[in-house]
Amino acid sequence: MSDGTLTLRAYCFIDSLQPQLAAFVGLGSRGFPPLKEQASVYIEVAPGIAINKMTDVALKAANVQPAAQVVERTFGMLEVHAYDKGEVRVAGEAAIGSFGLVEADRLTPYVATCEIIRSVEPMHAQIINRNRYGHMILPGQSLFLFECDPAAYAVLAANEAEKAADVSLIDLKPYGAVGRLMMAGSESEIDSAMKAAIDAINSIHGRPYRTKA
Repeated sequence: MSDGTLTLRAYCFIDSLQPQLAAFVGLGSRGFPPLKEQASVYIEVAPGIAINKMTDVALKAANVQPAAQVVERTFGMLEVHAYDKGEVRVAGEAAIGSFGLVEADRLTPYVATCEIIRSVEPMHAQIINRNRYGHMILPGQSLFLFECDPAAYAVLAANEAEKAADVSLIDLKPYGAVGRLMMAGSESEIDSAMKAAIDAINSIHGRPYRTKA
């Protein structure tokens, strides 16, 4: 599929997984759960079936472990991690290189949704808590809602937001049509988290994609 039939939607290297993000990924992982401060790379491709070969190449090329492999008809996503940043970079570059691709071939992401709900109502908090896999949100906290495309970049947004602010990771979905992130905290901390998430997405450069939903 190096003839142009494969699209590298996302290539996202994370130098140090933050504690909440590492724990969240491990919670739903069907592979090997990552630990805080490990390096990680997320790869998203279309069509999804191609991610199987990339997983094979990555694991043979470097001493890394996979936390997740998602294979959908349209998109596929892979995560591998290790304490050695060099090993993670080798794995990621080998995976996409097996299709004749490099990091610069990735799509430039865009922010599809970015909003804050101030002072969440008690019943709203209950609904959110019934459908989340991370922390619970408490009534009165501010809620940060974020979506990006390609989806895998939601992980980078989550990691940088956690670095920048004292917030709770409520939910995260880094695959599918769009990536979704929910965080909660005080007004000032949520404002800082939102800025960090947007800055993280804007720091990624690649091939032209869309600029709005």
